[in-house]
This record gives sequence, structure tokens and C-alpha cells, in this order.
Amino acid sequence: MWAYEKRLQYPVKITKTCPKTAQLIISQYGGPDGELSASMRYLAQRYSMPVKEVGGLLTDIGTEELAHMEIICAMVYQLTKHLTVEQAQEASFDAYYIDHTAALWPQAAAGVPFTALEFQSKGDAIADLTEDLAAEQKARTVYDNLLRMITDPEVREPLKFLRTREIVHFQRFGEALEKTKDKLDPKNFYYFNPEFDKEMKDKSKFKL
Repeated sequence: MWAYEKRLQYPVKITKTCPKTAQLIISQYGGPDGELSASMRYLAQRYSMPVKEVGGLLTDIGTEELAHMEIICAMVYQLTKHLTVEQAQEASFDAYYIDHTAALWPQAAAGVPFTALEFQSKGDAIADLTEDLAAEQKARTVYDNLLRMITDPEVREPLKFLRTREIVHFQRFGEALEKTKDKLDPKNFYYFNPEFDKEMKDKSKFKL
């Protein structure tokens, strides 16, 4: 069950129209390391996670990533809310404007559309959690890059909040990976799929 609270996790109040900045930030909506792919990754992976607590963590973080996607969308919307055709042309935002006007549509900063190929749900706990660690680091790197290029404090503050949450998620996934490994046979957990091989607790069956 989902309970939706009608407020952003972090307030967004941007007063200046800037399509160039919007074009950069939109990458964290539909780009390869964005919030949309993160939420879909974690909410899919939770079903095949063999450790109940880790499945719960994936649900929690996947849900939070939806809230982060909402923050990014609010930022892009406010940056283009009063956009003129002239501003779109001057900022090279015209190609996006032709297809979407100022509506929200998931893509990377380079204009590549969102695709589910940007994330994986493998059904192997070690593979999935390792991907999750990498995903959080890559997302943090994107926020670092955005903060290097953007100077407007109204834009920077929400980005700094989101960057901090990526670091927290990375730490939680690191703990989850160790917790999951503790539940598996350390001699064998890299050599079989613990979600598929239900007899994983019968260690003698998987001796190398």
C-alpha cells in the first residue's frame, strides 16, 4: 500500500527561468543514473531478495527514489514554467520544445530517451546489490557534476540534498550486501543463484 503525502521531500522554490539548467538537471529524471531508473530497479529487485530485511530496505529506498524523481521534475518544471520560444532557442532547448513544449519527459541531458535497459534486476542477490552500490555512486557523481556547473543557490540547495541522500543509500546498500553474504555459504555465494536454488542452506550440495 502506498501513502502519498502532498508535499515534496525537500522544498523547491526556483524563481528564474533557465532552460539550459533544466536541460542539465533533466538527466536525473530520465538519464542512465537518474531517479526514475533507480526507483524501478529497487522496487523490482525487492521481490527476489532472499533476506527479508534487505527486501524491505529496497522497498524503502525505491519509494524514496520516487520522491526524488518528483523533486527533479518540480525543478525542471519551475525552470521552464515561463519559458518563451526565444529563450528555448537561445539555450538550445528548442529541440526538446518542439517535441514536448515545456512538459516533463524522461531523457538524459544529451537528449537520449529513458529506457528500461538502463537498469537491471538479475535475481541474484550479490549481483543486484553490487549494481545498487554502483548506481548510487554514479548518481552521486552526476550530482557532483551538476553542482560544479550550476551557481544559482535556488537550484543548488535541492541538488545538495539529493546528493546527500545518494551517499546514505550507498551506505545502506553496503550494509545490506554484507548482511546478505552472512546468510549465504561464503564458499559458494558467487557461484549460484540464491533466489533460484532454494536449497542454498544445504551447504553440502554446493561444495566446490
